[in-house]
Amino acid sequence: MTKIRTRYAPSPTGRMHVGNLRTALYAYLITRHAGGDFILRIEDTDQERYFEGAVDIIYRTLEKTGLDYDEGPDKDGGVGPYVQSERMKTGIYMKYALQLVEKGEAYYCFCDKERLERLHAEAADGEVAKYDKHCLSLTKEEIEANLAAGKPFVIRQNIPAEGTTTFHDEIYGDITAPNEELDDMVLIKSDGYPTYNFANVVDDHLMGITHVVRGNEYLSSAPKYTRLYAAFGWEEPVYVHCPLITDEEHKKLSKRSGHSSYEDLIEQGFVNEAVVNFVALLGWSPENNQEIMTKQELIEAFDYKKISKSPAVFDIQKLRWMNGEYIKQMDDEDYLMRALPEVSKAVTKPYDLRKIAMLLKGRIEVFPDIPSMIDFFEELPDYDTEIYAHKKMKTNSENSLEVLTELLPRFEESDDYSFEGIQKLLTDYIAEKEIKNGQALWPVRIAVSGKQSTPGGAYEIMEILGKEESLRRIRIGIEKLKQ
Repeated sequence: MTKIRTRYAPSPTGRMHVGNLRTALYAYLITRHAGGDFILRIEDTDQERYFEGAVDIIYRTLEKTGLDYDEGPDKDGGVGPYVQSERMKTGIYMKYALQLVEKGEAYYCFCDKERLERLHAEAADGEVAKYDKHCLSLTKEEIEANLAAGKPFVIRQNIPAEGTTTFHDEIYGDITAPNEELDDMVLIKSDGYPTYNFANVVDDHLMGITHVVRGNEYLSSAPKYTRLYAAFGWEEPVYVHCPLITDEEHKKLSKRSGHSSYEDLIEQGFVNEAVVNFVALLGWSPENNQEIMTKQELIEAFDYKKISKSPAVFDIQKLRWMNGEYIKQMDDEDYLMRALPEVSKAVTKPYDLRKIAMLLKGRIEVFPDIPSMIDFFEELPDYDTEIYAHKKMKTNSENSLEVLTELLPRFEESDDYSFEGIQKLLTDYIAEKEIKNGQALWPVRIAVSGKQSTPGGAYEIMEILGKEESLRRIRIGIEKLKQ
């Protein structure tokens, strides 16, 4: 059985789009599931779109997401170079293009920009402008004269004007395209660089790629790839075209969404493991519908034949929930390393910031949520006494005032402001008054926080605030309730 070899072949044009990350992840999972090889190849032949620093982004993202590759620019597996611009220096793309010219499967085209623009302008409304094979009729002598004169040229694929081309995709099945709808695409550009489509086919063959994973926007190009493989007499790889990723409005996920790239998500406080888990489920799910999955669980369960055809919706709320689940599972020290910088943004007073951070561990979905949830530690907000009313807790302004007034002297007399000390004082009071826990705890927590919802209850908050600040806030609460 042939060893499975997949590749991730990004173009260094900027941040890694979520769709590109999914392509890399699915290619990785296919390989790891089957015990094959995962290859990184940098496709940098489009010099106009080259983005400085983008190669570093690719390396960094793969490292942080744990997508370790077996071969790549820094891991030679014997089929390098693994960077297309370096491969181009070996002359392989021109070599293979000229092979196709000799076979009649490709031809020199010397048409200038003006003629091509005219063809485009003359195309009927709604029709895709196609090259008219004008240069296919050039004689050998005319071609040699043009080359000798240094006339700029491209090399085009020669696609038959009649018949059909069929290719197979593991997700979409057999797809047939009429040849008359296929353009004679450029293989070698006038600057000598190969086009993305041509270099892709040549490199995949020479690197022994068995499975090609890409977005379904490439379905329309696949018949041209099929014809190239046939022209060379090469075996075609298995195609896996992944569904479109849309935003919540079912529009293509774009930069405007604010979360279209991996780095956007990390900057917004999402953790690597959650992003990988979430992206894996954009178009695929395991048979048991498990949602929280480790990388190893993904490897074991992944079956590319179960990828959906339907567009995958990028549900940011689901990602937030998933991220919260991962935060809960984090090692405390790892969690604190991420949480403390956010805590420091909101709290500058000399409180125990680690204790404040730990109050939030099971309550946040992303780290940037932290400052708005704990700002009351820094300063008691001005609040409306209506928040003392709670039907379930059976509290209102009147009985809250009574509770706080009765508790104030007890808190003043106490010197034990540990969690246990505050808990005992309040528990004793509740037992003595024969009231429900909430009837005492709710007004105390409101008084010391000024908020209806807080991370942690009265015990935790008062322990962190300490005696002096807790008493000050309770007195403010009493004065507010008296008004």
